[in-house]
Amino acid sequence: MGMRKLKITELERISVEEFKRADKLPLVVVLDNVRSLYNVGSIFRTSDAFRVSFIYLCGISAVPPHPEIHKTALGAEYTVAWKYFSSAADAVKELKSEGYTIFSVEQVEGSTMLDTLSLDKRQRYAVVLGNEVKGVQQEVIDLCDGSVEIPQYGTKHSLNVSVAGGIVIWDFFKQLH
Repeated sequence: MGMRKLKITELERISVEEFKRADKLPLVVVLDNVRSLYNVGSIFRTSDAFRVSFIYLCGISAVPPHPEIHKTALGAEYTVAWKYFSSAADAVKELKSEGYTIFSVEQVEGSTMLDTLSLDKRQRYAVVLGNEVKGVQQEVIDLCDGSVEIPQYGTKHSLNVSVAGGIVIWDFFKQLH
């Protein structure tokens, strides 16, 4: 009873055109000053995998096209819709005006642990991922409806931003898909 690895031709990938037409997850991912282009690319790739509606790139977060984004995005920067904002606060204000429920992914007083978060399939959501060193800016946290924290049980109290993004996007996908 072997487990043969699937060939790339067996994975039934959809085309870029099919992706653009496909139903998307009611989720926008907001990057608040994410410095590393590899992290930006990685978040594009995860967002493609789970059909995230939009990525909002804010502040110093780099925008496609860029070779370093492409190195980790592997083309997902051409499938996932994105917009640039000079500030994440402006991005969050726009999302609020459009009726989104917005969570920062951050360790704050009164944050909701991700494993206890319950989402409503009738709503649209946004999650804000912050800078690798400083996290999500306090002024952005203040504009959000809440904060989600990933429970951690080791000696470190932080995760790489693209890893944190992957965990949160997957959890939102499981609840909203």
